Amino acid sequence: DRAGAVERLGYVAQSTGLYRGLSVADHLDLAGTLRKGFDAAEARLRLEQLGIPLRQRAGTLSGGQASQLALCIALGTHAPVLLLDEPLAALDLLARHEFLNLLVAVVRERGATALLSSHIVSDVAAACDGLVVLGNGRVTLQAPIATAVASHRLAAPGTVSPASVVASFARPGGEVAVLVRSDDPALPMPTLEDLVMGYLSAARGAGRLGSTIDLAA
Repeated sequence: DRAGAVERLGYVAQSTGLYRGLSVADHLDLAGTLRKGFDAAEARLRLEQLGIPLRQRAGTLSGGQASQLALCIALGTHAPVLLLDEPLAALDLLARHEFLNLLVAVVRERGATALLSSHIVSDVAAACDGLVVLGNGRVTLQAPIATAVASHRLAAPGTVSPASVVASFARPGGEVAVLVRSDDPALPMPTLEDLVMGYLSAARGAGRLGSTIDLAA
């Protein structure tokens, strides 16, 4: 049921796919013709609150404004599931915060689900409840963020059982750390970036990794 599935999805791509010659208002009109039940009034209100003129042509929008327009269109569908494919990659710090603030507010208000793909770990930590790490085309870690961090520790090379090691990796500054599956209070907890670095390193063969770890259960 492809049509039924599409009606339940809102999508924002890394490349917004806007038509440069059309105005912001034109994009809302177009969305209304393509998507049954599209809430143009809500989208207009959000864009006005963001200070994005409805008459402005898409080709003259900044990268942050273009991403905000794409997000407002996706939110206007009232889809219960939002797929966001690296929408923050080309945005500056302020634009990323504005995008995430709007996304999180609407998701919480509606009880929707958003899947955000991003290489910017700080943005994941700020906006997301759960974490999925992909390496070499497969899931290497899936868990709530709090659970994932609490169930891992950092150790010095050669000080822990090899069976518990996820991977070794270099932290900023050149220090080599070992990410281990452990809740030993004597060992320091990793940051979310440490956790992602460890599992990415393991997937690329820089360390060791057993079977896929699923902490969600």
